[in-house]
Amino acid sequence: MTSTPPAADPRDAAKRFGWWSLLVWLTLGLLLEALHSFKVGWYLDVGNDGRRLLLTLAHVHGTLLALVQLAFAATMPAGAPRLGRAASCLRWAGVLMPLGFLAAGVFALGADPGLAIVLVPVGGVLLLVGVFLAATAASARAGD
Repeated sequence: MTSTPPAADPRDAAKRFGWWSLLVWLTLGLLLEALHSFKVGWYLDVGNDGRRLLLTLAHVHGTLLALVQLAFAATMPAGAPRLGRAASCLRWAGVLMPLGFLAAGVFALGADPGLAIVLVPVGGVLLLVGVFLAATAASARAGD
């Protein structure tokens, strides 16, 4: 008789994703600092201020959402209702929002962001849903 393996804990996946994501977005921040230090025109020229803003937003949102993943992993009770759904929404938000800013900045045309900027509001909605589901999971009592 074979037993089914226990379901993966969404908190473990959030912890892994959070740490790796934090590494990626902090590395981007160091790269942006290097572009600034070496006075790279593609990043610093006056006509590229929109690009600079979008790339900074990618770094900040990616870093913050990685920390949200780690907070989720550290604070969610085991077996809470809709925990997997909340984790999934937060993970997709942590991918779509910063990548939308990043790609929009890399492919910016003057002051106009690239087309990838459409990923940002999608990620924002997923973030709101994920935070709502996490809040309800954290508020649920054991008997509910």
